[in-house]
Amino acid sequence: MTVYFIGAGPGAADLITVRGARTLASCRVCLYAGSLVPRELLAECPPDARLVDTARMDLDAITAEMVAAHEAGHDVARLHSGDPSVFSAVAEQMRRLDAAGVPYEVVPGVPAFAAAAAALKRELTVPTVGQTVILTRVAQQATPMPQGEDLATLGRSGALLVLHLAARYVDRVVAELVPHYGEDCPAAVVAMASRPDEVVLRGTLADIAGQTKAAGITRTAVIIVGRTLAATEFRDSHLYSPERDRHVCD
Repeated sequence: MTVYFIGAGPGAADLITVRGARTLASCRVCLYAGSLVPRELLAECPPDARLVDTARMDLDAITAEMVAAHEAGHDVARLHSGDPSVFSAVAEQMRRLDAAGVPYEVVPGVPAFAAAAAALKRELTVPTVGQTVILTRVAQQATPMPQGEDLATLGRSGALLVLHLAARYVDRVVAELVPHYGEDCPAAVVAMASRPDEVVLRGTLADIAGQTKAAGITRTAVIIVGRTLAATEFRDSHLYSPERDRHVCD
């Protein structure tokens, strides 16, 4: 049988993809992170499905559940918040399933940064202002960052930065980015994106740390820093320009 790594989306239960919901409804076993995945999504599971909250389980225990379900002839829905391709820890699960000879597939989901951009009503890539988005995090009590991926190095690019798992360390983020972006650089924090208790903070590097701490935001949030957040004067995209030759494929 097959393990399906399903992106549950950023929080709102209706932001799971159609394929994700259909796959979830077909699996007899569902492993989910109870602290991150909305409980409403579990209603999509079959009535007799085995539901396993992995919030307090380690990798060995999670793998054992998936292997046991496979051996029992059951498909497994492994629900991850956001999209499995970013900060989801699916790589080590896949490695263990490969070793165990268990097949798996990945069903993409709506990532948290996309939901945050929607909440801000902003396109993250704006013509002539910024065309690069860097998804990253900070290393504090988590796995160390690889060499050359520290904030100071990434900040030299001037690209728009989206930081996951960093709200608790917002002071450090600001201190490391101000030398490269300046205190007047637009910044935002979006917590619980797409959920009823969503919180959206807008400001600059000069005040975003204070706002974040005043709001008590320490987790389930992204920090976004870059000029495109406040861009108003920019050239229209070539995509819809009347000067574009629409008889030629770009």
